[in-house]
Amino acid sequence: MTAHGLAVLIIDEDHIRASIIEAGLREAGHDKVTLVHDMVGIARRIAEINPDVIIIDLGNPDRDMLENMFQLSRAVQRPIAMFVDRSDASSIQRAVDAGVSAYVVDGLKRERVKPILDMAVSRFNAYSRLVRELEDARSELENRKLIERAKAILMNSRGCSEEAAYALLRRTAMNQNRKIVEIAQSLVTAASLLDKGGSP
Repeated sequence: MTAHGLAVLIIDEDHIRASIIEAGLREAGHDKVTLVHDMVGIARRIAEINPDVIIIDLGNPDRDMLENMFQLSRAVQRPIAMFVDRSDASSIQRAVDAGVSAYVVDGLKRERVKPILDMAVSRFNAYSRLVRELEDARSELENRKLIERAKAILMNSRGCSEEAAYALLRRTAMNQNRKIVEIAQSLVTAASLLDKGGSP
């Protein structure tokens, strides 16, 4: 995701603050800008508008409002830049935990909108890449565990070596045009069904 050509949603109950953000975006060349001034049903409105990036200005929010916005941030899975007039260390940490891409305290100026938007997109991309890499690593680890279990089953049932068990899995996968992990899963499932006390 790059900042150019993004559809940007501004959420701000204050029309003057929202106009400052809008002006900053339009000066930076963003013409796909939508403003929402009512927080009621905001999750539904976001789903309807389907923006690429969300900028939220909360002014001086109370604790409940902040928590609602943090929950919203976790749910929408988009870059979010959030402006507040003041904050404390706890709120900043909760914002980070909620995945807010840019949490800006007392920094609403028209000329700052674009760099903050760019930073939010950049951080979101980096965070998303880390999440994907973590998911890939977890998946790879689970696949390795599954293959190890399948090899152990073959070694016990056929009395073969670990190398021979793996070679059999690999050959079967090639013959069936499937992945080794799929063959391993089938074998582990079948073994668990044949084992009266076992489970997949």
